[in-house]
Amino acid sequence: MRKFKKLLTPRNIILALILITAAILRVYHTETILGFWYDQGRDALVIWDFWHKGKLFLIGPTTGIAGIFRGPWYYWLIAPVYLIAGGNPSAVAIFLALTTVVAIYYLFKIGEKLGGVKVGLLAALIASLSFYMVTSARWLSNPTPMFLVSMLTIWFLIKFTEGKKHALAAIAFLTGMAIQFGSAAEVFYIPAILIVLWMYRKKIGGWKKLIMPGLIFFTVFIPQIAFNIRHQGIFMTAVKKFLFEDESFKLSFWQMLKVRAPFYYDMLASKFWINGAKLFTPFLITAGLSLVLNWKKLWKNSVFKIIFIFSLAPLIGMLFFQGNYGNVYEYYFTGYYFIFILLISYLLITFSKNIIGKVVLVLFLGIFLVRCFKTTLPYVIGTGNDEQSAIYLSNQKQILDWVYEDANDETFNVDVYVPPVIPYAYDYLFKWYGGSVKGREPEQKQTSRLYTIYEIDPPHPERLEAWLKRQEKIGKVEKETRSGGIIVQRRLRLKYD
Repeated sequence: MRKFKKLLTPRNIILALILITAAILRVYHTETILGFWYDQGRDALVIWDFWHKGKLFLIGPTTGIAGIFRGPWYYWLIAPVYLIAGGNPSAVAIFLALTTVVAIYYLFKIGEKLGGVKVGLLAALIASLSFYMVTSARWLSNPTPMFLVSMLTIWFLIKFTEGKKHALAAIAFLTGMAIQFGSAAEVFYIPAILIVLWMYRKKIGGWKKLIMPGLIFFTVFIPQIAFNIRHQGIFMTAVKKFLFEDESFKLSFWQMLKVRAPFYYDMLASKFWINGAKLFTPFLITAGLSLVLNWKKLWKNSVFKIIFIFSLAPLIGMLFFQGNYGNVYEYYFTGYYFIFILLISYLLITFSKNIIGKVVLVLFLGIFLVRCFKTTLPYVIGTGNDEQSAIYLSNQKQILDWVYEDANDETFNVDVYVPPVIPYAYDYLFKWYGGSVKGREPEQKQTSRLYTIYEIDPPHPERLEAWLKRQEKIGKVEKETRSGGIIVQRRLRLKYD
């Protein structure tokens, strides 16, 4: 009982409330508003075939660059959850969301080491309530584990600077995971870590101590190496083309700075609140002023050095990146979101030593909380699947429910149109929800009963219109219904092949 009372400190109570709130915001309503689309269906099909057909895999999701795939670690991470949950994607999404809550706990712990309890609590509060952080945590996709990977990487780097030799093995493994789950700006973990190791090289204890971490890092890539060998070097050919033939990295620093600077600013601002980038300007200036005025003192802090180096690494590194047709998306920086939040939080707390700084901090907190109340809570609580544009897992399941209820014991075929062209999501749903839950999948052979399912496609209505015209030649519409932005029609097939 005494031990329990010792835990009931203001620090622990506030932290517990923050973490509980973070968990609720990330898992509430998951079944209703989970996005299960192209990527999610593709990944789920790979895992379904693994559990039900024994199909092994050596690569994971695509990086978005032709021929270059991540390793299978993301699939290995979520495969057991799919098995335990009987194939339900909602359970996997909740699992991934909860890993981000664990990441917030480590964010607090790192913040506490960086500048005390106030820094830790402020960073944890922002990470818990920020609209962008909440929606990112709900994303059923491979970047989501990066929240936890990033915090654990920083945590073990701190442990290394404190003299914990075993931390090197953990750092090597986590760096490999960062490239597996993120593989965009996360590649800049490598130079950032090398800089930190060089700065604290005396704590390594000799170069031989790097052999085991090096082997661990190499081991992470063995599946991709095996895939490359098995397919006559196809993977490395794609990597060489990306790096050298396409000249994805160029020494055009100043030209890219003009392009990237506005993107960087919007990317940073959105991590605190959305649709108010200009409102974030005075606080970013304040953080910069705090950095300049307190630089000598800050640089003496080993934790600050790590956070600062990790914050700069992707911002500088991506100035040279021109691959993927020059496209850079915010999610490329998922492995740095919490690091950016931590740095800004620390600088604002540092600046709040005087009355002006305190006023700035109070204004920042007030604006942050009000904007979160207007955006995050309505999204989590108010978002439903009944809007005309809603395309969520719950809508898809309602469509399948109607199909199976309407078909009764009749055999049927299914034809699906989705904007990305390939209906991986429905391929999976008819295997899991149709085959396992409803008891049967659509027939492969042609039947007289055909269900055409299509999602609205506002960017390209002409594509949907062309698809529907083709369907008119195949079958006559007898009945239809709708759930959100998804329409299903029962057709009588006009002819057979």
